[in-house]
Amino acid sequence: MNIQALDIKVGDCIVAYCKQKMQPCTVQRLLSSTQNNITLKVSTSVIYRESASFVVQFHREALVEMAGLKSHSQTGQQSLPPQGHTHV
Repeated sequence: MNIQALDIKVGDCIVAYCKQKMQPCTVQRLLSSTQNNITLKVSTSVIYRESASFVVQFHREALVEMAGLKSHSQTGQQSLPPQGHTHV
């Protein structure tokens, strides 16, 4: 799924060019938003570490690929058991 760069939020997992390859990155912070560009601080590791963070920049109108959905702990939602299975 693609979203417009303008709509990216902290916690989103996007595909970006980091460490010389395209890979999933979690948005840690919005550094700046100008008339033309959005600058983000992203992390390639599951657990945020400053040493594993990178700065990426997109044109505001650019379409950015989402790498996956936010985890349940980030959204505050609980996991539901699969339908058709009893919860013991």
